[in-house]
Amino acid sequence: MSGTARHDREMQIKAQKQLSSTTNPIEKLRLQCLSRGSSGIKGLGRTFRIMDDDGSKSIDFKEFKKGLRDYGCDIDPAEVQEMFQAFDKDGSGVIDFDEFLVNLRPPLSKARKNLIQQAFRKLDKTGDGVITVDDLRGVYNAKHHPKYLNGEWTEDQVFATFLVSFDTPGEADGQVTYDEFYNYYVGVSASIDQDAYFDVMMRKAWKL
Repeated sequence: MSGTARHDREMQIKAQKQLSSTTNPIEKLRLQCLSRGSSGIKGLGRTFRIMDDDGSKSIDFKEFKKGLRDYGCDIDPAEVQEMFQAFDKDGSGVIDFDEFLVNLRPPLSKARKNLIQQAFRKLDKTGDGVITVDDLRGVYNAKHHPKYLNGEWTEDQVFATFLVSFDTPGEADGQVTYDEFYNYYVGVSASIDQDAYFDVMMRKAWKL
């Protein structure tokens, strides 16, 4: 999966360039996240989850503003208001948390969604909807990892480190849900313009 770091860099550069020309408030926030790499949207999601003290799974304007500030988004106050209104479609003064993340994700073609589903199903050997170290045995080859080759890491350490890249930042529990896996690849997908290239990358990475 060495290509992923390269895609991340390409996407960060692309997002930073587009930021200066877009006027759409949702697109602007999306690009702010993508300019931090493929886990940018996940990171913002985590910031809001931490703030949701009452577990209501919704955020009001004050929380929204604080969340963006805590996450380090450099956004003009008037634009923050505009962004909140764009997400608050029913004008209730609160944003549904899950809906917010869905709207923030870059749109994916059906072909790409199918590939992400196929890869997850292949990795989730037990079929319980969660990928763990046990699932990875025999599916992901750890023996080519440089740290395994030089004896620094065991196979399980390679697997555990691999899972962290998909896990929610700061909440790594060694288990990757479909949502986390999907969010990760939504980020990667944003850096790849052509479906055909995304297709080749996924098939090669997961031997689909």
